[in-house]
Amino acid sequence: MTDAANPFVETPERAELRKAAAALGAKYGAQYFMDCAKQGRKTDELWKDAGDLGFIGVNLPEEYGGGGAGMYELAIVMEELAASGAGLLMLVVSPAICGNIIARFGTDDQKKKWIPGLADGSITMAFGITEPDAGSNSHMITTTAKRDGDDWILNGQKVFISGVDQADAVLIVSRTEDAKTGKLKPALFIVPTDAKGFTAQMIDMELQNPEKQFTLFLDDVRLPSDALVGSEDAALSQLFAGLNPERIMATASAVGTARFALGKAVEYVNDRTVWKAPIGTHQAIAHPLAQIKIELEASKLLMQKAATLYDAGDDWGAAEPANMGKYLAAETAVKAVDQAVHSMGGNGLTAEYGVAPMLGLVRIMRIAPVSREMILNFVATTSLGLPKSY
Repeated sequence: MTDAANPFVETPERAELRKAAAALGAKYGAQYFMDCAKQGRKTDELWKDAGDLGFIGVNLPEEYGGGGAGMYELAIVMEELAASGAGLLMLVVSPAICGNIIARFGTDDQKKKWIPGLADGSITMAFGITEPDAGSNSHMITTTAKRDGDDWILNGQKVFISGVDQADAVLIVSRTEDAKTGKLKPALFIVPTDAKGFTAQMIDMELQNPEKQFTLFLDDVRLPSDALVGSEDAALSQLFAGLNPERIMATASAVGTARFALGKAVEYVNDRTVWKAPIGTHQAIAHPLAQIKIELEASKLLMQKAATLYDAGDDWGAAEPANMGKYLAAETAVKAVDQAVHSMGGNGLTAEYGVAPMLGLVRIMRIAPVSREMILNFVATTSLGLPKSY
């Protein structure tokens, strides 16, 4: 918890975590991240170090090998790694979404089997919800699960699923076969990536990122009964329990990325001299950067509010700031990278300064894991009470 006398100052424990995560990020940095992307390598060294230091599972239950903290702490790790230029997408997926869902709704056996590995990074789990005809309209999911004795048989297709090539399993969102009403009745299954009938095909993306995207095909994938996480009838609430952490971590990633770009720009405009003065003395340069700083701080406050409410068990209360934070942080990150390039002129597009490769990566923050338009729909209907438009 924060200091009751000053709730906006992080506790000494959180401050130490932030310092340690920043040190790990500095050890690797943006060049390492981009080298991995260009060479087709995974960020295995960074991932292992993060696991060994207890960063990956800092939010997971202590009795199963986690750090016993919460989403606030995991968001700190994500923000600091992203601020170094080495944000790990799988931190969003493996400990935040999958880890939280299993920790809250899994059986004791599932927790014992999966959480220790998720916590130390020796096990990585991907998350499969999006389908070719079911993106934001997740009520249209058609991946089905059918009972066959004590087993389940899964059939369907998923798309834009992150990090499957480095995952031991995928937490698949399906629907029970008898859900024919058009209303979402999801059921969540842990599907090992070596399961018979499970195949993954990498999507060719115009992004320099070591963490890849995949299309998944599930053809009569047979799973034991203990692959089902929680209750098939309560899976909707279980699904949303994983979406708030997803948005909190997406916010942390965008906040860290904006910090990285803003830091590069500020360093450059303080050093670059034209007509005997640093170009940062010009308001046309300084004011856009100052505006980004303001929006960055506002994004971070929303993230901290969302994480605090989520960690207190208030899922619905966390939903509004989690969505708002993701929206504002993504917009700010896009603006920060664009303004950094603009402030640096031609140098902003060179490999030396390391900002140009982020132009594509940061743009996806407006789209995933939820688009800006769907967040605006959420705020319009839930926060403003306006009629639903879809």
